[in-house]
Amino acid sequence: MRLAILSDTHVPGRAEAIPTWIEDQVREADIVIHAGDFDTLETLEHLRDISNEFVGVCGNIDPPEINLPFVDIIEVDGLTFVVTHGTGTRTGYCSRVADLVRDAAGTDAVGVAGHIHEVIDEETDDGIRVLNPGTATAANPEDEATMMVATVENGDLSVEVLRGN
Repeated sequence: MRLAILSDTHVPGRAEAIPTWIEDQVREADIVIHAGDFDTLETLEHLRDISNEFVGVCGNIDPPEINLPFVDIIEVDGLTFVVTHGTGTRTGYCSRVADLVRDAAGTDAVGVAGHIHEVIDEETDDGIRVLNPGTATAANPEDEATMMVATVENGDLSVEVLRGN
């Protein structure tokens, strides 16, 4: 299974559109996971329209009409993903995400979160892998557009970070 993992699109609040190369990855993926901060319902609907299967959560700036959960869990080929937006600063970020993952699904799950616009692929002391794909639209002037493409096969996960304009 091929996953497109993205977050923090912020369209149109901080970016005019999702980059074409990201949309291409979304279309090619079996499953799209978005960790919140769409900015508008139109952005969410657009991503759903171009996805084969879509899982998303509400971010801290998303309006009420987004109407997504703050945490969602998806099973993919023997691997559990706990998706949330994330909170706070970089300090303690992985621990906060891991705590939520542990409470929702135990230590065998992978956490996917956004919020800080920083690419992260780290493992906590108790083995919880935390992924943050960064921001798919370079939402702040100092950001670079990033996302992750993951492959899950028989419970094994490989992740690649894609970067672009």
